[in-house]
Amino acid sequence: MKKNRLQAFLFILPALLIIGVFSLWPIFQSLRYTFFDYQLNNQQKSGLYMSPRYNFSLFDETQTYVRLFLTEDREKITDPADRQKVDKLIHRVADVAKQYKGRKGVQKISQADQKKLMGLYTDSSKLVKEINAKYNTQNGKNLSKIVKDFKSSFVPSNFIGFKSYKEALHDKRLGHALWNTVLFTVVSVFLEFVLGLGLGLAMIMNKAFRGQGIVRTTSLIPWAIPTAVAALMWSYLYDGTSGVVAHFFQSIGLISDSRILLLTGSGAMVSTILADVWKTTPYMALLLLAGLQNISKGLYEAASIDGATKIQQFFKITLPMLKSSILVALLFRTLDAFRVFDLIYVLTGGGPGGATETMSVYGYKTMFGQTNFGYGSVIVIIMFICVAIIATIYIKVLGANLMDKN
Repeated sequence: MKKNRLQAFLFILPALLIIGVFSLWPIFQSLRYTFFDYQLNNQQKSGLYMSPRYNFSLFDETQTYVRLFLTEDREKITDPADRQKVDKLIHRVADVAKQYKGRKGVQKISQADQKKLMGLYTDSSKLVKEINAKYNTQNGKNLSKIVKDFKSSFVPSNFIGFKSYKEALHDKRLGHALWNTVLFTVVSVFLEFVLGLGLGLAMIMNKAFRGQGIVRTTSLIPWAIPTAVAALMWSYLYDGTSGVVAHFFQSIGLISDSRILLLTGSGAMVSTILADVWKTTPYMALLLLAGLQNISKGLYEAASIDGATKIQQFFKITLPMLKSSILVALLFRTLDAFRVFDLIYVLTGGGPGGATETMSVYGYKTMFGQTNFGYGSVIVIIMFICVAIIATIYIKVLGANLMDKN
C-alpha cells in the first residue's frame, strides 16, 4: 500500500514542481515584497534589506572625487592651519578607502564600520563648509554635494512590515480602482452570460442546420483576435472625429456628441465594457456549447411528449443540466475580467482621470511607472485575495452538490 502511494506521488511530482515554480513561487515573492519599501528608483531602497548596509561602490566613487577636488582647492587656501586640516582629511579619506578596498556593491557593515564611516561624513562636511565660508574655491559647491554621498551610501533597513497594507486601506485611488474593477467585471460578465446563453448564441450554435460549421467559426473570430489588437481597433471605431461606432451612436441618439465616448469617464467605461463583451462573448458561448452538447436529446423528446413548452424545457432541463458548465464559464470569465489589463491599457490607459483604471492597471503603473515594487506587490496581493474570494463564492453557490444529478 505504501509503495503504491509512493509511486502515485512520484507520478504527480513533476506537476507539483511546475505549479510550485510557475505559480506558488511568484506569489510568495510578491508577498515578500509587500513587507519592504522596495523602490528601484531609490538606491537606498533598491533591495530587500533587513539590516543596515553600505554602498561601497558609491563610496569608492565619492572618495575619489573628494580627494581630487580637495587637492585642487588646496592651492587657494592661504591659511596654513586650514591647509593642514585639508591635508589630514585627504589622508584620512585615503586610509579609509584603503581599508575597504575590494568591497563592491551593497554589503552589511558592523556598528564599528558605521561609526567610522559616519564620522568621516560628519568631519568632511564640517570642514568643507568652513572652507567654502572662507575661500572662493573652484570646486566648493560641487564638493559640498559630493560629500553628501558619504551619507547617501548608507542603506538603512527598508523592512516596514504591514505598513503598506495599512496605507492601502486609506488609499482612495486603490479604492476607486477596486470599484472600477468590480463594475467592469459585473457588467461585462453579466452581458456576456446573457448574450452567450439567454440570447441564444450558444443555443444557435448547438442547433443542426446548414452552414453550422461556418457560423461557429465566424462567431469565434472576435475571441481569436489578440486583445491588444482588438483594443486598438476599437480605439479607431470610438474615435470622435472619424470613428464609425462613435458617429453611429450619435446618429441614433445614444450619445449627444461622438467625442464623449473616450473623453468622459462614463463614456470610456461603457466603451471598454462593450469592447470586452464583443471580444469574449464567443468564449462564453463556446464553454456553454460544450455543456449543451452533453445534454441528451431524449430528455427534450420526453418533455415534449409530456406537454412541456420550450420555456419549461429551458428552465427544467437545460439550466439544471448546464450547472457545471455555467460554473466553469462564469468562474473563468469573472476571474479573467477581474484582472483585465491589456484591453483597458491600450484603449484608454486607465483614463480619463482614472475613470477606467482597474487594479491591474494601477498595479502596473505603480510597479513599472514609479518602480515601486513594494506597494505594487500589495496591490497584486489584494487582487489575489479578491480572486480567491470570488472563486470561493462561485464554488460555494454554484458548485454545491455539483455531482448530484436530478
